[in-house]
Amino acid sequence: MLLTLFVLVIPMLAFEYELNLSKVNKNTYCFFGEPEAMDTHNNGNMSNSCFIDMGKSYLVIDSGPTYLYAKQAYSRMKKIKDLPISYVINTHTHDDHWLGNGYYKEIGVNIIGSSEFEHEEKPEKTRMQIHITKEAYIGTQQVFPNIFVAKQKVLELDGKKVFIESVDKKAHTKSDLFIYIPEYKTLFAGDLVFNQRIPSLRDGDITSWIQILEKIKAMNMDYVIGGHGTIVDKNSMDTTYKYLTQLKQETKQALEDGQELVDAVDGITMDEFKNFNMYHSMHRQNVAIAYRMLEWEP
Repeated sequence: MLLTLFVLVIPMLAFEYELNLSKVNKNTYCFFGEPEAMDTHNNGNMSNSCFIDMGKSYLVIDSGPTYLYAKQAYSRMKKIKDLPISYVINTHTHDDHWLGNGYYKEIGVNIIGSSEFEHEEKPEKTRMQIHITKEAYIGTQQVFPNIFVAKQKVLELDGKKVFIESVDKKAHTKSDLFIYIPEYKTLFAGDLVFNQRIPSLRDGDITSWIQILEKIKAMNMDYVIGGHGTIVDKNSMDTTYKYLTQLKQETKQALEDGQELVDAVDGITMDEFKNFNMYHSMHRQNVAIAYRMLEWEP
């Protein structure tokens, strides 16, 4: 009797994300997160999760921040077309992009991610668990991918090739993947691409990040969908690229001028980015990280 009551009460307590679905092109749909930090108001809905209609199945790019998010996202997608899911691909190891994996594992879906997941330790509490409400986190478990990509993996789904490329060095993280579908001229960049907010250098390498963006820029894609932000055309990476290249240039100049770290952090303001979300909480930290990184770069 108590078990029955518990099962009945959980859905009543669960958080409803009220996800807004956006159609990117005739094959691709995304749930775009808010360009802000995770908190008890957005409950982790601050990153992007996308579904691609491959013909007979959906391919999912990033499962989202919680079990409930993933469950509600797929329920919403099935109202567009009731297709099974072929695979879920996690673009990197930051938990706002993969904590929905548990739902997809529950329904029997294979999950693909960087080989770095094999070495990743599961924390006692995830960032999401610390920063969002218990109601939104209900059912969420740390479920890592079961298929790993070290260099490149090619899927063939309903006659269409899907290329999964490992960056193979630290860029935004040391676990970044990007996924492209030539037939749809669509590329999913994960957190290699931010727009409408400042990118985070916390786990990254500024030089390698710039290099991989230059590689993506040279590819013949009509759509480049990042991990944060709603701009999805081939110019979607311009903000990230401009921010990182300008940050690197100004930081190297500060080093050449003999500035101490504190002076560089105070002086490199990059005013044109001040109106971007999260500038005030992240920019000074990014300058400090870039300074420490570049002072040892040949």
